[in-house]
Amino acid sequence: QVQLVESGGGLVQAGGSLRLSCAASGRAFSTYVVGWFRQAPGKEREFVAAIDRSGLSTYYTDSAKGRSTISRDNAKNAVYLQMNNLKPEDTAVYYCAASARIGPYSTESYYASDDYDYWGQGTQVTVSS
Repeated sequence: QVQLVESGGGLVQAGGSLRLSCAASGRAFSTYVVGWFRQAPGKEREFVAAIDRSGLSTYYTDSAKGRSTISRDNAKNAVYLQMNNLKPEDTAVYYCAASARIGPYSTESYYASDDYDYWGQGTQVTVSS
């Protein structure tokens, strides 16, 4: 089992940057696929980015491509989401999630919130115009 704690959210002006961190506790963190999701008020939770166990493959939603970078440091049990050129529509609570699935991981599963087993409490990102 793993526990996830997000940090790094805050208030930023449009065009600014934030780096979100997800700290994981528990063993074998390198065996977990990790994703970032977000939920804005009145909207459903949506996928933002994900990274495979090794950190070599990454996946992004179209709105995040070119503006965000997901990375991980398995030695530190951490995953990061660097977000640049932030827009007011990026305002949401951002959640870190981990999947404990063993074996091959389909591309579709990276994007699906139902395929993640553990979730953090979220960190608020607010982008002012």
